[in-house]
Amino acid sequence: MRRVVVASVAGLPRQFWWLWTSTLINRLGAFVATFLALYLTVERGYSASYAGLVGALYGLGGVVSSVVAGVATDRLGRRPTMLIAQLTTAGSVALLGFMTDPVAIAAVACVVGMASNGSRPAVQAMMADIVAPEDRVRAFALNYWALNMGFAISSSLAGLLAQYGYLLLFLGESALVLACAVVVFVKLPESRPGERTSESSTAQEPVRRVSMATVVRDGRFMTVVGLNLLLALLFQQAYVSLPVTMGLAGFTSSDFGLVIAVNGVLIVLLQIPVTRFIEHRSPAALLIGSALLTGYGFGLTAFAGSVALFAVSVAVWTLGEIINSPTQMGLVVRLSPTHGRGRYQGMYSLSWSVAALAAPLLGGTVIDRYGPAALWAGCAVVGTVAAAGYGLLLRRMNAEERAQAAAERAAAPAHAPAPVTDAAGAAPRTGSAA
Repeated sequence: MRRVVVASVAGLPRQFWWLWTSTLINRLGAFVATFLALYLTVERGYSASYAGLVGALYGLGGVVSSVVAGVATDRLGRRPTMLIAQLTTAGSVALLGFMTDPVAIAAVACVVGMASNGSRPAVQAMMADIVAPEDRVRAFALNYWALNMGFAISSSLAGLLAQYGYLLLFLGESALVLACAVVVFVKLPESRPGERTSESSTAQEPVRRVSMATVVRDGRFMTVVGLNLLLALLFQQAYVSLPVTMGLAGFTSSDFGLVIAVNGVLIVLLQIPVTRFIEHRSPAALLIGSALLTGYGFGLTAFAGSVALFAVSVAVWTLGEIINSPTQMGLVVRLSPTHGRGRYQGMYSLSWSVAALAAPLLGGTVIDRYGPAALWAGCAVVGTVAAAGYGLLLRRMNAEERAQAAAERAAAPAHAPAPVTDAAGAAPRTGSAA
C-alpha cells in the first residue's frame, strides 16, 4: 500500500499540490450546503417547502455560474476567476448567516450557489494546464479524493459546530474559503496558455477562437456532457431518493447516515489504489464498466430490506463512482482545446448543476406516482443506456483517430527528401485546416 501511495503522488508538479491544498481547505469548509435545509427548518422554523425552494435557488445559482465561470476562466484567466469566486463565496456565506427575511435568505442563497460553484471550471482547467497528459487521470483522482476527504471531515465538524449555534457554520465556512483564496493568491501563478501558443506544438502559431457556440456544436463533447448528466442524475438520488426510500421502509435517519457513510469511507480508502490500477487501461472499458456499476448499484436498492443490503448497494455504485470520476475528467480534457478549456469545463460542470436541480424533482415524482421500486429499476436502465452511449462514442472516436493516423502515414512520402511537385512545379502545402 505504501508503494502504491508513493507511486500515486510522485512526479506531480508543486503547483498541483498547492491547487490540491486549496481544494482540500475549500471542501473542509463546505458546511452550509450540507446543513442548509436543517438550518431553515429547525433553527429558523420555515416549512419544508420553503427549504426546498431555497435549495432549488441554490442549485439554480450553480447552473448559471457554470457557464459564466467557464467563459471567465478563458477570458480573465484561471487565477482571477478562482479568486473572484472564492472572495464572493466568503462574503455571501457570512451574509447569509445574518439574514432573517425569507426573501433575503432566498436571494443570498442563490448568490452563494453561484459563487461556490464558480471556481470549479477554473480549478479543473488549471489542473489540465499544469499536469502532463499522462498524469492527468492520477491528478484528477487525487483531487477527487481531497474533495471527499474534506467533505467527510466537514460533515462531522459541522454537526459539532451546529450544537453551539448555526452562525458558527456560516462564519467558519467564510473563514476557510478566505484561507483558500490566500493560498491561491500567494502560491498559484496564472496557468492560462498564451494567446498564440498551442499545447501540441512549441511553435508560435495562431489558435482558433473558442466560444460557447463552439462548445455546443462539438457533438462528441456534448455527447459526453449528456452521458455525464445521466450518471449525475443517478448519483444525486443518493441524497434525495435514498433517504426517502429508507424512511418509507421504516428506517431512521441514523440508519441512512450509516449507509451513506459507506460512500465516503470507500472513496477515501480505495480512490488512490484503484486509480493506480486503472490509470493506463482502456477508457472505453472503464467508462462502460463504471456506468454499469453505477446503474445496477442503484438498481440493487429495490431489493434492499436491511441496513446491510442498503450498504451493499452503496458500495457497488461507489465503486462505479471511483472509476468514473478520474476517467471521465481525462476524457473531458482530451476533447477540450487548450484555449477553450474554461468553457468546456464550464459546460461539463453545468451537467452536474442541472442534475442537482432536476434530480429531486424527478426522484420525488417517480416515487409518488409509481413507488420506489420503479425509480431504482429506472436507475438500472439509465446506467445501461449510459454504458451503451460510452461504448458507441469511444468506438467512433477510436475509429476516427485510426483513420487520421492512416492518413498521416499515407501523406508521409510527400515529405521525403525528393519533394513531389504538382503540375505547376510547386511543392504541395500541408493544409492548416487539419
